[in-house]
This record gives sequence, structure tokens and C-alpha cells, in this order.
Amino acid sequence: MSKDLSAAPEIPKEDGRPKWDNKFQYILSCIGFAVGLGNVWRFPYLCQIHGGGAFLIPYFIALLFEGIPLLHLELALGQYLRKGSIGAWNTISPYLGGVGVGSWMVSVLVSLYYNTVLTWVMWYFINSFQEPLPWSVCPLNENRTGFNEECYESTAVNYFWYRKTLNITPDIAESGRLQWWLILCLAACWAIVYLCTIRGIETTGKAIYVTAIFPYLVLTIFLIQGLTLPGATEGLIYLFTPNLNTLKNPRVWLDAATQIFFSLSLAFGGLIAFASYNPTKNDCEKDAVTVAIVNSMTSLYASIPVFSVLGFKATTAYWDCLDRNIINIINEFDLPEESIMRQNYTSWISFLNSSYPEKIAGLKLKSCDLQEFLDQSVSGTGLAFIVFTQAIILMPGSQAWAILFFIMLFSLGLSSMFGNIEGVFTPLLELQIIPKSAPKELLSGIICLISFLIALCFTLGSGSYWIDIFDRYAGSVPLLVIAFFEVIGVVYIYKIKRFSKDVEWMTGRKLNLYWQITWRFMSPLLLLIVFVAFVTLQMQKPPSYTAWNPKYEGFPMKEEKVYPPWVQAICVLLAALPCVCLPLVALFHLVKKKRRSKDPSFVPPEVFSCQGANINFSHPKE
Repeated sequence: MSKDLSAAPEIPKEDGRPKWDNKFQYILSCIGFAVGLGNVWRFPYLCQIHGGGAFLIPYFIALLFEGIPLLHLELALGQYLRKGSIGAWNTISPYLGGVGVGSWMVSVLVSLYYNTVLTWVMWYFINSFQEPLPWSVCPLNENRTGFNEECYESTAVNYFWYRKTLNITPDIAESGRLQWWLILCLAACWAIVYLCTIRGIETTGKAIYVTAIFPYLVLTIFLIQGLTLPGATEGLIYLFTPNLNTLKNPRVWLDAATQIFFSLSLAFGGLIAFASYNPTKNDCEKDAVTVAIVNSMTSLYASIPVFSVLGFKATTAYWDCLDRNIINIINEFDLPEESIMRQNYTSWISFLNSSYPEKIAGLKLKSCDLQEFLDQSVSGTGLAFIVFTQAIILMPGSQAWAILFFIMLFSLGLSSMFGNIEGVFTPLLELQIIPKSAPKELLSGIICLISFLIALCFTLGSGSYWIDIFDRYAGSVPLLVIAFFEVIGVVYIYKIKRFSKDVEWMTGRKLNLYWQITWRFMSPLLLLIVFVAFVTLQMQKPPSYTAWNPKYEGFPMKEEKVYPPWVQAICVLLAALPCVCLPLVALFHLVKKKRRSKDPSFVPPEVFSCQGANINFSHPKE
């Protein structure tokens, strides 16, 4: 660098930038952004399918060497430069501007579908005030001579989700119609997001006290209730009993690394935006560790009530299975009532099998195994809108529990939306897309209105298929690529020594060896391995989806279908679009530099120099 870094630069000046009211508000906002729906419906599922407590080993290793270092890097970067994602990376180097543009684009794409998930939550919340709950009973058919056939062949819970909520088409190529009830809920959700983000952190900072804290209150209530339910103990034993053999499976390590990465909301740009409203003299290292630990502990804490309730559901289903078999046996052998009980069922079956094997075989009794019911794992919307709602029906006071559950999900999702919108709002504000004289409310309104109009496509009959595509492609591979170049940009382009001095100036202490090793080697290496493994797994078979098709011969099982070529092209586009921003922006600045260098009066600008580009944000000489 041509600049003399030992010279005493200016001390940071006030820039009229909004500030957090207090440190607690900032930490709550970061926690609210990181802690989202995935903590409730993704983490417990991964524990369940990957060896229970054994999954925590790769999970905490990934947290230590990937999650915390990347989180610290983003918070330190935003706090030091006091800019959003695009401005921050342009300041470090114009050639890295694509990193900021890519993360901004991911925030836009994720916000579109994430708020539609909140639309479904709102629809269920509204219907939770009905007695009985509408997903607890099947409606009558058109002739009113029996139950609706689709509902009767599946379940009332499935019917309400697939037909009454989504009105889903049997194929992604069939768009179906816009669902008016979802349009109204979608409009309400975007109106709520607009009111909460109307002036950026000045309004989200107030709303976060409710949206970030309330879910913990509801989780605690569910925890107390869940532990009192029959079967709760079995659910928790199943969840946390470690099966160390699963650690031999590479997929376990991949899922642990991706869960940590996506759970902390890294590479979205929202964390950089939040940190940019901090005073530069703030302990960002402590903040990063605090947010990461709270996020992981929340995942563990949420798993307890979730699996208490799922254990209750499995136990209830197991008892129902036994009761049906007992009734059949009593009727067949003309035994006195209550002669066979759940407690002595096994001994009776053994006796009857040895004495009357043909009669028992003719009854075609169902195999009742508690372990099989516990093994019925599901994540995402399937856990929230099917499995958990079915469990709620069985709980005393089901209406109240449904209301609480969906308020909690809405709060979790809304606080995450604040971070997504901030990742979109802050860079646009800094780029002065609208004149400085125009109020912030106008920019917020434009963002929310355009997002609402685009998100209308998710209210079509095929909308849920497209949400799955956005989730799998727009919110996965691009984030890994962006995060990789974030680390490379800071460590090898901006230089780790300079960044270490910046952090030391902000926190008042030198960075220890842990940060040096993880930033230089461990984090980029882990990200590269995860990216290669993730892409390899995706390419092993053609992209497919499961469709709800009442005419499918295996119904109510879902039909697996391969995406048509044009849909596969859109999948590739969603994954590639944020990624290609990186080379395109770099190429643009390279061509621009070459053209300007032909001018004899041109003086080359300082490249890759944060201090040269923005001297106000350099640490003063001690």
C-alpha cells in the first residue's frame, strides 16, 4: 500500500447515522435475526435423524470453527465501516463490491418467500379461534352423505393444510388460481413488516423487544405443559440418546455445518447492517460470542418442548393402535371386557399366537411399536402445520395452545424478517436510490409494496412448490459462496493484520490465536468443504419434489416427481444469480480502470485500501 499506515489518521466523526437506543436493543435485534423458524422446526429434526445427542458433537465443532468466527467478522466489519453490505465491501475494494450486491440479492429473494411462510402462520392463527379447530374434523362431501373423500383418505390435518390453506395443485407446472385468503394474509403480513421497519432501526428497535422476547415466554409455557403430558419422557429420551455410529456418516457433519451457518443468518448482509449502527468503540467480539451461544442454546431449549409434545403424540398413536387391536381380539375370542389391557397386551399376544395362530393371523392386527411412531421424523412446514397441529388437537385446551403456538411462530419469523429487510433497506438508503430529502418511510413503502406484488406468485396453487425451490436454491449455495469470499476478502485482500488492528482499536484488546487461526485457515476451508459436499449431493440425482396428488395410486403418500427442464433452469438461475454478481462487479471495475488509465491525466486510486478510501474509519494512533 502506498499509504503510510503508521501515520495518525483522523478519529471517526459523527455521520448523522441512526443509533441503537442501547446495547441490549442491538443484541436483541441480532438474536432475533439469528433465532428463527429453523431453530424450532429444523434443529430438532436434525437431532432426531442424526443420532440424537451425538449430533451435538459436529454441531458444536461447526459452531466453534465456522459460526462464531464468521459472525464476529461480519459484526466487526459493519461496526468499523459503519456501512451496509454494499457500501462496506465497496469501501474495502471496488472489486469486492459484488459480495455486497450478492448478499443484498439473497436478502431480497429470501424476504419474498419467508414472509409468505408467515402468511401461512397468520392463516392458521386466525383459524385457531374456531371451536372445534378446523383441522380436527373432516368436512362433509357435497351431497352431505359422508366425509369429503380426499380428507377421509388422508387426515383432517393434511386436508386443512393442503386443500383449505394451500389449495395445492398436483404438479408444479399447473399454476392454479390465486387464493384470496392467502392474498389478504400476505397483505397483512407485509403491512406489519412495513409498520415495524418504516424508519429502519428506529422502529424495528422498538418492536424487537416484543418479537424477540415473546417466543421464549411461549416456549417456556410449552415446556411446562409438554413435560406433564404422557409420553414426554419417551420423546426426550429418543431425542437425546446418543448414537455415536451416525458420526461415521459424512451427511451428519454436512448438516451440522449448514445448520450452524444458516441458523446464524450469515452472509445475508443484515448483521453487517445492524452492526453499522453501533458506536465504533464497542466490544464486537463479545457480541458475536453472545449471539452465537444464545442462538445455539435456543435451538436446544426449543427441542425440549417440541419433542415432549411429539413424544406425547407418538405415545397417543401407540395407545390407539393397541386399543384397536385389543377390541378386535376381545370380539374375536369373546373375552370379557378389560380382560386385555395395554399393560398385559404383549403377554396375551404371545399366548394367543402360540395357542390360536390361525385366528390371530386372520385378524390382521396392526404392528404397534412405539419406536416406529417416534421414528416418524419431519421438519419445516410439515412439523409446524401437520405434525404439531395434530399433536395440539390431542392436548386439553387445544384452542389456546394453537393460538399460542402460532403467535410464537409469527414472532420468530417477524424478528428474522427485520434482519432481512434491514439487509435490503440499509444498502439502498446509502446508495441514495431516492433523494436524501425523501423520507425513509417512502423507501420502506416501496420495498414492501414491490415485495408484496412479486410474492403474489406464492399464493397460487403451485406456490408452495416454488417456496421450496427458493428455500433450497436461493437461500443455500449463494450464501456459502458469499461467506467464503467475505473471509478471503478480509484476510487476504484487506489483510488480516490491518483488520486485527481495527478490531483491537474497537475492543481495546488484541485478537487471540483462536481468531487468527479460524479466519486464516479453518473457516475458509470448512466453507469450501461444505460447498463442494453440498453441490456434490445436489448433483447426485435430478432435482425432484413431492407433490400432493389425490389421484396418485399411493395416496395419501406424496408423489415424487422430477422438475421439468424449465423449472430446473430457474433453480440454476436462483442459485447462480447472486454468485455471478461477484465476478461481474469485479470485471466492471477492471474494465472501468483500464479505460480510465488510458487517460494521461488519470491518477490510479488506492485499491484494496479501506483506510485510503475512507480515512475517517481508521483507528487512531494510541
